[in-house]
Amino acid sequence: MKQILFNTDMVRAILNNRKMVTRRAVKIEHLRGLDSYEATTIKKNCVPPYCPGDILYVRETWAEGVEGYEYKADHTFSDGWGWRPSIHMPREAARIFLRVTDVKVERLQDMQPYDIAFEGFRRERDFKMLWNSTIKPADRALYGWDANPWVWVIEFERITKEEAG
Repeated sequence: MKQILFNTDMVRAILNNRKMVTRRAVKIEHLRGLDSYEATTIKKNCVPPYCPGDILYVRETWAEGVEGYEYKADHTFSDGWGWRPSIHMPREAARIFLRVTDVKVERLQDMQPYDIAFEGFRRERDFKMLWNSTIKPADRALYGWDANPWVWVIEFERITKEEAG
């Protein structure tokens, strides 16, 4: 089982069945300047982070509560909980499990309006803002929205903990 990190807003979108896909930058230096025809090169020479059939557990912002784990996505107000970043969430605290159904590669800006909805957003500009907020400022020239990087498009379905095994 592999892990995947999501911010609080994206966890809420998954919980509300609004998010069924995520995009992750293909982070390989030699890909700069490739055109659409060369996308097959990426598929042949790059290993995607996930493959169809993979089971993922979602790491999200969390805290240890009196009666177990608490999740920031469940709270309107976040003060006083001692939230810990998703990167430090242990596997046993996971409550969301996903099965990867498809993985493909495309340019970030090749998204269609329905892709925005599958990402959990209503407007493209909101997705652009989120995308850029996940990229380190020093890396935005390569991976920011305006750079139009190659991305892995990872489609998934939510499954139960029991199905995840």
